[in-house]
Amino acid sequence: MTTPAAAAPGSPAASATDAPAPTPPAPQPPSDSGPVYDAVLVGGGPRAVAVVERLAARRADAAPPVRVAVIDAVEVGAGATWRTDQSPLLLNNTYSAHTTIHADASTRMSGPVVPGPDLITWARDSEPPPDRPAWVAQEASELRPWSFPTRRLQGVYYREQLARAEATGRVTVTRVLGSVTDLSPAPDGRTVHLTDGRSYTGRRVVLAQGMVQSKRSPRVAAFVRAAADHDLVYVEPGMPAERDWARVPADETVLVAGLGANFFDVVALLTEGRGGRFTPAGDRDRPARLRYLPSGREPRLVAGSRRGLPYRAKADYPDGFPPRYEPALATPAWFAERAAGRGQDFRRDVWPQLAREFAWAHLSTLLAHHPEALHPGIGADDLLAALRGASDDAAIDAVITAALAPARPSPGAAGRATATTTGRPGAPAATVTPDPRRWALSVSRLDRPHHPGPVNSASWHQAVRHHIDAELDAMHNPLTSPRNTVNRAMAALRGPVRRLATAGSLDGASVVHDVDGWFNRLGLALASGPPPRRTAEVLALIDAGVLELLGEDTAVTVEDGAFVGRSAVARDQPVRARAFVETRMSKGIVTDTDDPLLGALLSTGRARLHARPSDRGPAVSTGTLDVTRDDFHLLAADGTPDPAVIVLGIPAEAVQPGSAIGATPGVPSPLLAGADNAAAQILAATRTPTAPAPAPR
Repeated sequence: MTTPAAAAPGSPAASATDAPAPTPPAPQPPSDSGPVYDAVLVGGGPRAVAVVERLAARRADAAPPVRVAVIDAVEVGAGATWRTDQSPLLLNNTYSAHTTIHADASTRMSGPVVPGPDLITWARDSEPPPDRPAWVAQEASELRPWSFPTRRLQGVYYREQLARAEATGRVTVTRVLGSVTDLSPAPDGRTVHLTDGRSYTGRRVVLAQGMVQSKRSPRVAAFVRAAADHDLVYVEPGMPAERDWARVPADETVLVAGLGANFFDVVALLTEGRGGRFTPAGDRDRPARLRYLPSGREPRLVAGSRRGLPYRAKADYPDGFPPRYEPALATPAWFAERAAGRGQDFRRDVWPQLAREFAWAHLSTLLAHHPEALHPGIGADDLLAALRGASDDAAIDAVITAALAPARPSPGAAGRATATTTGRPGAPAATVTPDPRRWALSVSRLDRPHHPGPVNSASWHQAVRHHIDAELDAMHNPLTSPRNTVNRAMAALRGPVRRLATAGSLDGASVVHDVDGWFNRLGLALASGPPPRRTAEVLALIDAGVLELLGEDTAVTVEDGAFVGRSAVARDQPVRARAFVETRMSKGIVTDTDDPLLGALLSTGRARLHARPSDRGPAVSTGTLDVTRDDFHLLAADGTPDPAVIVLGIPAEAVQPGSAIGATPGVPSPLLAGADNAAAQILAATRTPTAPAPAPR
C-alpha cells in the first residue's frame, strides 16, 4: 500500500488536522525560578564527575564554594552506563588499573594537578561511606590491576569521587534525577527545563550526556509492530541493563543479531544469569577452555552479524598487561610523513601501509615462535621487503600465502613444551606439523571468516572450530599467538589514524566513509573485545550447543508469523524463531537521537551537526554536534557560538577525539582535559557577565 503525498501547508487541500504543527518556541524560565547555579551539568556520569572534581581542584579554599546542579535521568554520579543497580554479570572491558577520574601530569591542562585515587587505590584503601552498597566489599577485595571490574562497582567509584570533591568544601552539588527537554535564555545564563516542569538556571550549562541512544528506526519500529501482531518476542537495540530479559523464552530457539560488545553481556544474562555454570574443561592443550553446565532455563541462541564472528578477546598475559606493539612499517615517522599532507584518501594512502603492518605482525610472530610454519630459510628482511613491494590487499595476502610452508606429514612426537617456545612455563608445545589453513590470513578479512561466503554448513562448522581454537590459543598464549599480535597492532595504530583525521590530513569524505565507516568497526572487533573469561564462556556455549553462530552477512526478517534468520552459510532451511534479540547499541550519533534536549536544539537551529570538508564535493556530516574547537561552545545552525553552553564528550566526539574513552592513570586524557577546560570557563563566569543566548529558532 502506498501512502498519499501530504498537501503543502497553506494549500487549498491542507486542513488544520493534516498540516504539520509549527515548531514550538523554546520554553521560557518561570517567573519563580530558583537559585542561579554557577553551572548546570546535564548528564551525571564520569564526565560530570570529572568537571566537579576539576572545579574543586581549581577553586581556592578561601573562595565561596562553586554551586553546581548535576542532572541525570538514571543515577547522578554513575550515569546510565555505570548505574549501580545493574547485574554484576555486566563487566567493563578495560583493565581495573586503567580507570581513574583524577588528572595527573600526563594530561595537558591549565589547572593544577591534585592527586586522587584511581579505581584500584579506591578499592583497596577507601573508607566506606554509609551509603556504600554491601556488595562492594566483596567485589573490591577481588579486584586486581589486570582484572575487569563490574560496571556497577565502577559506578560506585565514580559516585564516591563526586562526593569526595564535594567534601572539600570548594563545591556544592545539587543532585537531580530527571530528563532534560530543553534550555532557554535567562538573565543570568541559561535555564534547563525538565519533563516534569522543574527548571534549573546556571551561568554555564555543560552538556555531558555520554552515550546517547537512537530513536527507533523504521526497521526497528517494523519489528516492534510485527512482534505485537504475531505474538512474538522482540528485544530492540539498547543498553543491556535497560532491557527486560525475563521476556526471552527458555528452552527454545532465539535469534540474535549483533556479535559486538553488548552480545557478550546478553549471553551472560541469558545463561549464567539464569543459573548456568562454567567450569574448567580440563583441556591440557588449551587450558582456557571451559565447560558449560546448563540450568535448563536458558534459550538456544542462534547469533549472527555482518562479520559472522564475535569480537576478539583480550588475553591473559604472563605479566598481567599486554606489551606495547612496536610497528615496523606503519611507524611514527611514517605517520608524521602522512600528517604533512592534506586531503588524502584513507583507503588509498593509509590503509595499504596498515595492512602491511598487520601482515608483518602475523608473520613476525610466526617467525619468532612458529618457524616451522614458514618456508625454511625465510627471514625478517625477506618478509619486510616483500611486504613493502605489495601494493594492495591481494598482493599482501599473496606475500603471506607464499611465506607459509606447505603441509607435510608429522615427523613424530612433538618436543617438550618450554617457556621459550610458548611464552608461558608449562604451556603446550607448538605443533611441528605446519598447517597452512591454521596460519592463513587475509588483511581484507581480519574480523571475518577467512573465506567469504556463500559456504556450505560443513565448511562453516570447520571455520567456527578454527575460530574457537585460535581464540583459546590467543587468550592463553598471547605472546606466541599471531592473532593476538595483530590485535595489539590494531590497538597501537588506531590512535595515529584518528590523529590524521583530526589534523585534516585526510579528506573529510574519506574520514566519514572509511575511518568512521569501516576502519573504526574493524578496530573495535580486534582491539576492544571482552575480558578473556567472557570469550571463553561464549566458546563453551558453542561447544555445548547452547549457542550457534549463524554466519556472515546475517539478515533477519519476519515471514509467516515468525522471525527468520539467514546468512552466507547455505542451510537446508533458514532458522525460524519466536524470539529475536538485537544487541546493537547506539554509538553516540546525534542525528536521530532520542535525547529530547539534543533533539530540541537541533530541530530549532540552536545546534547543528559537525561536517568535515571534502575535495570530492560538499562537506560530509559526522553525525555529531558541532562545537568550537578550543572551548567546545555549542554552535547554532548559522555558526553562532553559545559561550554559555559547553558540550563535552561523545555527542561532540568528532571535534574532541578520544573524549569517548575513559581516563587511564599516566596517559593523556581528552576526557579530563575537556573537564578542566569546562571548569575554567565555569569559574571565569562567576566573575564576568554571561553572554546573551542566540534566540530560539
